[in-house]
Amino acid sequence: MYNWQYKEWPHFNYSTEKLQPISIAFAKELGNVNGLITGLNEELRQETLIEILISEAIKTSEIEGEYMSREDVMSSIKKNLGLKDDKVVYDKRVAGVAKLMTTVRENAKEELTVKMILYWHEILMGGFPKINAGSWRKGQELMQVISGAYGKEIVHYQAPPSDRVSNEMEMFVKWFHNDNLSVNDEVTRALLKASIAHLYFESIHPFEDGNGRIGRALAEYALSHELKGPVLLSISKVIEKGKKDYYQALKLAQSGLDITEWIYYFGQVILDAQKAAKELIEFTVKKTRLFDQYKSLLNERQLKVINRMLENETQGFEGGMTAKKYMAIAKTSKATATRDLLYLNETGILHQTGAGRSVRYKLACI
Repeated sequence: MYNWQYKEWPHFNYSTEKLQPISIAFAKELGNVNGLITGLNEELRQETLIEILISEAIKTSEIEGEYMSREDVMSSIKKNLGLKDDKVVYDKRVAGVAKLMTTVRENAKEELTVKMILYWHEILMGGFPKINAGSWRKGQELMQVISGAYGKEIVHYQAPPSDRVSNEMEMFVKWFHNDNLSVNDEVTRALLKASIAHLYFESIHPFEDGNGRIGRALAEYALSHELKGPVLLSISKVIEKGKKDYYQALKLAQSGLDITEWIYYFGQVILDAQKAAKELIEFTVKKTRLFDQYKSLLNERQLKVINRMLENETQGFEGGMTAKKYMAIAKTSKATATRDLLYLNETGILHQTGAGRSVRYKLACI
């Protein structure tokens, strides 16, 4: 049986005992992030926000097997924030997910409505003619979450029939406003609300496509709404890193109405996302200082390579920079690549490791 097939649905059972240590740790990390943000100038705050939104847009899409250009996502997000950007983005998927990220953030202070959720879906899927964007799924076909090769599919979950979706979503929104959560402190309540909201929504699975992306956006909305202000983090970044664990936890939670383990799992995801956001803010500050210090010493070719190395955020450039990679990125000769790398090492922007054929260069600021 699936959770929605139980007579008691949607009345979930849970204990918040295991959530308490996570709540305390999250409150501490949230305070650290807010302190860091307060200490930044307006330009750095804007850049930090953009980086967080880029991360969420890219990772929420990667979970669904869609890979997007970071430059396109950045350009779309900047435009949605009202910032000048001359790049023309033709990828409708990019435009949709970027608009979703900024819209959900803007909606954080507003009360959740059915109309709002449908609008989010319209934004996300509006560029796809075969999808009924902004509408609940219809028809008699079963909505199943499956994996495996054709003819050997494994059904992980089957959602309620389409004719129940509209009523289920009305009930979901009513629950969101009258949840009766058995906690008093604001932070624990926010973690609990986001965890249940995501599971509840994914269990209804109300759309033809885009349920995962809307559901993760909904979790971040719930967190920000309960804490009465936009929270800087990327839940999708953490989920994508441990995608198997996410789907396993979701499958287990959707098999019944006791969701204690789910709440513990998803609370930890949110905590890890807040820690990652703190690292990203600290990294953004280091990156800005690096450019302020060295930008006048670098030519266009060198700046292009450094920017490429910085794209992977706090993890750095996988495997380090080599002359071969430098040649590919900068479209230059081996002699020029070698000369540039030695120069960047001497100026202190890069740090050399290894020797001979094993020589690699890493950013000194990471």
